[in-house]
Amino acid sequence: MSKEVVVIGLLALAGFLAGGVYATWKTVRALSLALAVLVVVSVGGAIAWLVG
Repeated sequence: MSKEVVVIGLLALAGFLAGGVYATWKTVRALSLALAVLVVVSVGGAIAWLVG
């Protein structure tokens, strides 16, 4: 699989999760914080995959 395909997939996942953070922020703060951590992990993984 191409390196760019994985990076785009991870960034798309991060965007999807960021939407979940936005949608759940006012109702379930604990879930939105957990999703925010997953966004950071996904973006970090995309950057690490691209650099490595």
